[in-house]
Amino acid sequence: MPTAFSDPVWQKPPTATPFQSDLGSGGALDVVIVGGGIMGLSTALHAARAGLSVQVLDGGAIGQGASGLNGGQVIPGLKYDPEWLIEHFGKERGEALVQFAASTADAVFDLIRDEKLAVPFTRNGWIQAAHTETALKAAANRDRQWRARGADVKLLDRDEIAAMTGAEGYLGGWLDRRAGVIDPLSYTLELARVAASAGARIAEQQKVVKLAKEAGFWRVATQAGADVRAKSVVLATNAYTDELWAGLAQTIVPLHSFQIATASLPAELVSKILPGGQAVSDSRRILVYYRRSPDGRIVLGGRGRMALPSSAGDWAHCERALVRLYPALAGIAVEKRWFGRVALTPDHLPHLHQPEKGLLAVVGCQGRGVGLMSALGKRMANYLAIGDATQLPFPLSPIRPIPFHAFRQVGVAAAITWYRMLDAFER
Repeated sequence: MPTAFSDPVWQKPPTATPFQSDLGSGGALDVVIVGGGIMGLSTALHAARAGLSVQVLDGGAIGQGASGLNGGQVIPGLKYDPEWLIEHFGKERGEALVQFAASTADAVFDLIRDEKLAVPFTRNGWIQAAHTETALKAAANRDRQWRARGADVKLLDRDEIAAMTGAEGYLGGWLDRRAGVIDPLSYTLELARVAASAGARIAEQQKVVKLAKEAGFWRVATQAGADVRAKSVVLATNAYTDELWAGLAQTIVPLHSFQIATASLPAELVSKILPGGQAVSDSRRILVYYRRSPDGRIVLGGRGRMALPSSAGDWAHCERALVRLYPALAGIAVEKRWFGRVALTPDHLPHLHQPEKGLLAVVGCQGRGVGLMSALGKRMANYLAIGDATQLPFPLSPIRPIPFHAFRQVGVAAAITWYRMLDAFER
């Protein structure tokens, strides 16, 4: 969703051709997937490989949403640690969910390797940087839990994190070597390419405006006038969910993630800033996340205003964070500014819904969508193919709109402002 004030560092190749498919065949498909992001495309790829007939419908262009606009951090796990997941979901489901969460980065990098995807990537880990003693204790607790499960992780002291990031202000942190970084737009486009090669049909600029159940099939109508029938429908629109299905959009709080990219760094700075190529997210209430791009830029992002940007000044908070972390970058130009949309749920977990037979919806990436949605798409495809709910890592739950949803968004905006102020005092 580029605008006059949104110029992503990730660029679609000029040779890329639009995805188009014949929507007028009249025959019923096994599944229609609404949304051509990572979730929808991963589901499409694996469903097609399972022998299902698949049609993906995207309201814009592939990669135009958050799947192609994010920071490209591929992080395993969830917001919660293993012990919390087991306590919350019970031993059997909790253990299965921990194993699934541990595998999400593998899902991405294995796919890149096995399918020979043309996707720039580095798999040297992700650092969760701690700027307070409380955050450092939380990192130690997380390290204990994942090390007990054999994960390739390490607790970092002040000197180690300073050497690995080159940033100022951290007391320590946690390194998860299972993680890495990719070019998210290349990954999304390549997912679409291999899904199409596997037999999935993909159509861009086909916004779905109506769903109806007729004679045991779902009828899916688009704004452009197309009409498709399928046994099953998957709503994979996440933060871009609209009123297509009543109440679904009110189960999430969509937020904008604003990002910047510097000019390519000179050699003397490249050797000092993220020399190992890791990704970083910090422990602030309104966290920032950053990495190096393949062409030597620093890419940094964080939560921005709820409204769409209206000037380059809407990225000022990112530029301030950049210089706070790296004073030496004060004279380096910021050349790219862009934003994407993320979806949060009240419990900070992904939600899977099946409001009617044959209709599935997935919302709530919680900022870890690259790995999470890649891995979840395979599980969704298995469920579509054989109908076994044990294939799903998360339980199917009813659609429960957030009470006073419109006011909740106002409250979140106020909370972001308040938390940003508190973070400023904790420099």
